This record gives sequence, structure tokens and C-alpha cells, in this order.
Amino acid sequence: MAEEPRDDGGRPYHVRLARKDVGRVAFLPGDPGRVPRIAERFHDARDLGSHREFRAFAGRVGSEKVVAVSTGIGGPAAAIAIEELARLGVKVMIRVGTCGAITPEVRTGSVIIADAAVRMDGTSAQYVPPGYPAAATPGVVMALGEAAASRGERYAVGITASTDAFYVGQGRESFGGYFPSGSARLLDDMRAARVLCFEMEAATLFTLGRVFGLKTGAVFGVVANRVTNHLKLDAGVDDAIDTAVDAVKLLRKYAI
Repeated sequence: MAEEPRDDGGRPYHVRLARKDVGRVAFLPGDPGRVPRIAERFHDARDLGSHREFRAFAGRVGSEKVVAVSTGIGGPAAAIAIEELARLGVKVMIRVGTCGAITPEVRTGSVIIADAAVRMDGTSAQYVPPGYPAAATPGVVMALGEAAASRGERYAVGITASTDAFYVGQGRESFGGYFPSGSARLLDDMRAARVLCFEMEAATLFTLGRVFGLKTGAVFGVVANRVTNHLKLDAGVDDAIDTAVDAVKLLRKYAI
């Protein structure tokens, strides 16, 4: 059936999971390699396989049946995962990603919890008009914040900017020196608006979450600081994972 593509086993065409594979909560990293790292924190973790960029593990966190599914890079693939997981019955989705901070106060290796996103992606615009907000669910944000604080992590809570282009879209000079004037001003403009970081999926998740009636949140390991020009690959990622997993144990406290 082309209107809602499924494989021969009746599973959604892209994520290739069945309803029995998922619970109420999903962790959504971009990187497929981050999925088994998240699953190390699960009880009874099971590898559900992979298809394209969508790698999945299931397990339990406290009393919650959970699944971790990678989305790949950017809003289009993230929207596919969100759509198909929602169809399977997932109600809470937490992005576990990486970002580049654009303020000097947020150091490489720390954690950012996003409570909203600047919609610089194109995917969310396919669903709703430009003025529609991309906002996380307050209870999920509070659970993430409590989890980070209880772990003694360096963390900040605020706005992220989600882009579709990693280079010029985030104020980097492109190949051959191509650098549109808007890109050259982008970091200063976003910093003046108190945006904390750049990444590529949160706006899609937050927007679709509001449209679909899902509960959403996002936590990022800060692997770069664009002001200090410091990069440390994988910095803060384990802290972001631990924050997300511990937050799931607190969701009921915040009526999620």
C-alpha cells in the first residue's frame, strides 16, 4: 500500500520495527553508532537490527519499556523515524545528540538541554507555517534538568537552532570560499538572540511532537564551541546519554 508503505511483515517501511518491539518511550540519537551505547544503560537490551540509517535496540529503563532508534543526519530522516514510531505507539521521544555551542560560557564537554528550537530546517515547514513554535514538552525538559543536576553535570537549558546545512547553514565558510552574507552574520545574530547552539534535528522533533500530541525533549553533548574554535569529538556524549536515561526514570514525577 503506497499511502502507508510497509514491508512484507507489515512493519513500517523505514524503521522496520513492530509494535511489540517498542514501548512508550524512544531515544532518538542521530548516529547509528550511538544506539548500542545508549542500550548499554538498558536492562534486557535487545538488538532489533538496522535498515538504512535506522538502527534500533530495545530494553527497559526502570519500569519503562524503551527503544533507541537512530535517525541519521537532519530533519527529513528524523521526521520519518518520528512518523513511524508514532504509528507504532511511541508517546515520548527524547533526542540524544551532539551540538556546537555558540556562546563562550558553554564549554566543550558540557551538556545542553533544549527547551525550544529556531526552525532553520526545511522539514518542519512541510507540516506547519513559519510562525508555528518548535517547543519541547516542559515536563520532559524538567526531568532532563533534574537528571543532569543530580549527576553534577555542567549543563545549560535554552534554545537551539536546527539547520539543514552543516557548513553555510551554521555560519561556516563553504567549499571554495563560498560564504553568503547571511551566513557570515549568522553566529552573531543567533548569539544576540541568546541561542545556545547549532544542531540539525530538534526543531523537527519539537514541531512534529506538538502536531502529533507527543511528549518531546532533547539533550546534547557539546562537542564544539564556535566562539573559542575548540573541537573535541565525542565530548559530553556519555553525559547526555546518562541524562536522558535517568530522565526517563523521572517522567512520572512530571506527569509524563
